[in-house]
Amino acid sequence: MRHSLPFLGDTRYTPPMLQPSEAAALLFLLAVSQPGGLVRPELADSVIPAPRQINLTDSKIVLDHNWKVETAPELAGNIAIRWLLKDFAEFHGLALDKGAGRRTIRLSVRPGAVSTGAPAEIDRQAYALRIEPDRIEITGNGQPGLLYGVQTLVQLARRDLGGLLVVPAGIIEDWPALPLRFLHWDAQQHQDRIETLKRYLDWAARLKANMIAFQLEDKFEFPSHPVIGAPGAYTTAQLQELVDYALERHIQIVPMIQAPAHFSWALKHPEFAELRSDGNNYQANTCDPRAMRLIFDLYDDVIQATKGVEYLFVSTDEIYYAGIDPRCGRPYTPENRSLAWVEFVKQAHEHVAKKRGRNMLIWGEYPLLAEHVKLLPADVIDGVSMEEDYLAEEQKLGMRQLLYVWTQGVELHFPDYLGAEGREGWRPGHLERVGEQIAKHRLWAGKPVGVFGAAWDASGLHNEAFWLGWSAAAQWGWSPGKIPWERHMAEFLRLYYGPSAESMSEIYRLMQHQARAWERSWDRVPSRVRGPAYGNSRGKGIGVQRWDETLDPPPLPSLPSLKRAAGWREKHNALIAGVRLRREENERLALLLETNLGKFDRNRYNLEVFLSIAHFIDRHWRLVDAMAQADRLLADAEAESTGSRHDVAAGRMVAAYNRIDRLVKERAEGLRHLRAVWEKSRYPRGQTVGGREFLNINDDSKDYWAQRRPDMSYLTAPEESIGLDKWCADLRQVMESYAKQHNVTLKEILPGDEDE
Repeated sequence: MRHSLPFLGDTRYTPPMLQPSEAAALLFLLAVSQPGGLVRPELADSVIPAPRQINLTDSKIVLDHNWKVETAPELAGNIAIRWLLKDFAEFHGLALDKGAGRRTIRLSVRPGAVSTGAPAEIDRQAYALRIEPDRIEITGNGQPGLLYGVQTLVQLARRDLGGLLVVPAGIIEDWPALPLRFLHWDAQQHQDRIETLKRYLDWAARLKANMIAFQLEDKFEFPSHPVIGAPGAYTTAQLQELVDYALERHIQIVPMIQAPAHFSWALKHPEFAELRSDGNNYQANTCDPRAMRLIFDLYDDVIQATKGVEYLFVSTDEIYYAGIDPRCGRPYTPENRSLAWVEFVKQAHEHVAKKRGRNMLIWGEYPLLAEHVKLLPADVIDGVSMEEDYLAEEQKLGMRQLLYVWTQGVELHFPDYLGAEGREGWRPGHLERVGEQIAKHRLWAGKPVGVFGAAWDASGLHNEAFWLGWSAAAQWGWSPGKIPWERHMAEFLRLYYGPSAESMSEIYRLMQHQARAWERSWDRVPSRVRGPAYGNSRGKGIGVQRWDETLDPPPLPSLPSLKRAAGWREKHNALIAGVRLRREENERLALLLETNLGKFDRNRYNLEVFLSIAHFIDRHWRLVDAMAQADRLLADAEAESTGSRHDVAAGRMVAAYNRIDRLVKERAEGLRHLRAVWEKSRYPRGQTVGGREFLNINDDSKDYWAQRRPDMSYLTAPEESIGLDKWCADLRQVMESYAKQHNVTLKEILPGDEDE
């Protein structure tokens, strides 16, 4: 179910030649994010997500120390009040708790205050915001609505051209189109620190998201089977602490357990070897009652640690080989494969829904056949409904669905949020696609109860790269089709980074362009260290070729003539020719990031992460440049040797050596710097805790980028595959032998020696 855009062409980043959609995004950004505040009054209603009913005027109400907060006694200490005070102080520098004037902001909860005509689970999220010269009223139909009304007021407040904090007078009445708005937090390749997760919850609440699909994998202790939990995994107490923190913000953290497929995080342990389907650790043998008991034990563990949550996500993701194990005792046919899938869902439903009282979500996809949908429990929620012909059968059952969208699949370093030129012309980015998919989703003909904004962790991206995508799912899950993607992007950048941030749209474009150029810079070759994967959705036995990213190093000279193989420069000519432009782009990106880092504090860490990625990618461009220079120098050495200028030839080799050796030695330091930045928000990857080491046996079914190494060195694996450490050692041996042969004294080999 992971997704990514096809290969993108080697387009150049040219800020003056923006596509129309990009130019519109920049114009929106300029309109709402300039220092000094609002430029156009009609943009005052720009909040995320966009409100349903807006009746605002051009009249501006000034917010200052003359305002105070009032509320009913029963709401004393309520999260909505605390958040109103906190965000006005942090975002706007206004201490409302110290206000002593006669103007009041009053918060209250009154069922039916907003007439929605919607089901109760939507109705309680409704709110009314009335802004008058001396009084602001925030009234929620329920407590979730009250918090959402507070968030709208916080976002409406802007600094005008005179520096005054103002809000437009008028009325907003608002409620969501869909009751459940899921953001996907996938921990398969990393583990966030507790304080990081709490910050994520705060921002999810600001976006009015109310569901987190927490894909835990082995990042939970699983008390019934403690061998499964990775070293340092969240404890039951820690997970419940997060759940309680989320519930106060009207968010449910829904455990998402990948099983029986994508189950190597548990089946990799020798204790469960007999439960592997067909002997492979990708999938459990659901025909074995012991495998089902294991899965249900894991369900029970997370249910015990998430008290107060109403849902459990029983992942039926990519169960390619349901019923394949010979011990199942029936032919492995498409029909039996589908029936085995259905049987797993029915058994899980019996345990989760009937015995444990949790609403159960599934992925409705291959190998399920449409004619078997009718066999499913009607009260499960289908989180994807992958095949179009499932819908008619689900409608007969009255089954509910989520509108599934994704903003990250297998892209490296940074998602493709914005459009780009590809082999088949201009392709829309994730933002545009997500907005259109939610607004025009075929499941509107069914019974959609929510949206699911997927952001898969398979490529090991930092979560700070996901916020624009998460915000898009939250935006259009609340108000489908209400605003264009360009405006959403502009409003997100203003909200997340603050009004003093500059050129954020350009930063996102450059981040994307640098990431895609980095991907294209490598040769993709059949893996030298990993055999074919187990298979794919077309059936077991076909296998999936694994690929590695690598480059050939410049050919080394051979003795006695320093002759070299030809053709390296010609093979990599396009890459070499583009390096200077790539470096110029990266320099511009780093400058913009550094400038913003010095200007504001709101989500400053996000820019630190982006800058660490920019530095990491820039080092790659310097390495490619150094390899090109080394190739030229070694060609010169061969020519000088032919002319018997042996001292000059030796000098050329020394210069080539120094160019590469310096960057080889920088590799470890560069990775240490990136790790230091990323580990401010997450625990060390593949960490050892209490003497217990991480067991690194990966999912055999996929070629996931970040699974190649247990630590963060998966990022440097392509460079390591070039073999430049050995290249330097071999070149040094040639240099020393050549110098001895021709009685030449080598210049001292130092990293700074760049001359012949």
